[in-house]
Amino acid sequence: MLTPRWRLILGLGLSGLLLTTISKAETIGEVSTVFKLVGANDKIVVEAFDDPDVANITCYLSRAKRGGIKGSLGLAEDTSDASIACRQVGPVIVPPAIKSGKNDGEQVFKKRTSVLFKTMQVVRFYDPKRHVIIYLTYSDKLIEGSPKNSISAVPILPWTTATTSQP
Repeated sequence: MLTPRWRLILGLGLSGLLLTTISKAETIGEVSTVFKLVGANDKIVVEAFDDPDVANITCYLSRAKRGGIKGSLGLAEDTSDASIACRQVGPVIVPPAIKSGKNDGEQVFKKRTSVLFKTMQVVRFYDPKRHVIIYLTYSDKLIEGSPKNSISAVPILPWTTATTSQP
């Protein structure tokens, strides 16, 4: 029989797993960084996701992914190293809820980076003075977070389509 403390820990871990299935990222590519004799190599993975609330902003994440036997089975804990670059890819209209600042710090992406307790997250902020959307990526654990982080700023500019023909 599980104690109430372990039920809480297990419940939080399972709810974290369920939440991570909501966010989807498209794998763009990967490079091996450490050769492993058994199991997959350690690698850096590049993924892309679109902001779910602001059309025509795409973010690109690079993150470390452990290999080996544990990594191949999905049991390894990835490091907290990540980088983000977000770009305007079409005409953007900032929704009123974001413009007002009410949604500052809202989570727009979440990825599980260990079996139960560690995630990589991306949150969004809006700078009304400069008309810029800022994305912050960081890693956290249930017990202890990580100071490692990366940001990307997307100035919202008028969007024009090219009328010249491509070579």
